[in-house]
Amino acid sequence: MRAPHHREVLERLPDVGWFEAHSENYFADGGGSIAALERVRERWPVALHGVGLALGSADPLDREHLRRLARLARRIEPWAVSEHVCWGHAGGRHTNDLLPMPRTRESLRHLVARVSELQDALGRQVLLENVSSYLEFTGAQYTEAGYLAALAAESGCALLLDVNNVYVNARNHGFDAESYFDELPPAAVREFHLAGHEVTQVGGTEIRIDTHDRLVCDEVWALYASAKRRFGPVPTLIEWDAALPSLDTLVAEAKRADAIG
Repeated sequence: MRAPHHREVLERLPDVGWFEAHSENYFADGGGSIAALERVRERWPVALHGVGLALGSADPLDREHLRRLARLARRIEPWAVSEHVCWGHAGGRHTNDLLPMPRTRESLRHLVARVSELQDALGRQVLLENVSSYLEFTGAQYTEAGYLAALAAESGCALLLDVNNVYVNARNHGFDAESYFDELPPAAVREFHLAGHEVTQVGGTEIRIDTHDRLVCDEVWALYASAKRRFGPVPTLIEWDAALPSLDTLVAEAKRADAIG
């Protein structure tokens, strides 16, 4: 749900299964945005997807943010609440980005505690999403998928599997995306994300950047088909955050996702 499409969605009532909303965009006490989301919720299931908690950061969790998220969840009654496996601020300075975690046992213990705190505050299980990355930390003690599997096992959270991010990271870091899927417990994966990405050159090296500003590419569609075979037909979202297209384009992408067996 993006604000430019609020009116058209409510007027046309597109044939889609559900909507997802960025939680922070609807924290206000009132106004047009939250009113539109409440009207959407009357007709479709809604998921809340957060981008601001930065769960892996060392600073204490923002209690006001948690309070507002819990209030929104009570108001909307979403079928899922999700966040990211990332950090994003330190010493009061915010990066405004979803930065990947160092995959160590120490960081895993910290993240498990933070996820438990979030789930306790909401009174429900949350979904955690894998993020895109462009550099690797040294000293990793887990593969990326192994880290997610351990997080789910130790915190009791579920996983939101961003298939585009798996593809981007596989190409950027040289691992096999199919093997990534094999490391994840099928029962833990409750949602898929699909999005477009940019291919660019940095210092003579090809890098794929998760931009959410274009159509899903054929390679990611193929990987999505593999993900569905591995994890089943879990709810799938088309993410598009910049250079927002027409509602018809988004609905067509959603229909394509539905058609893939």
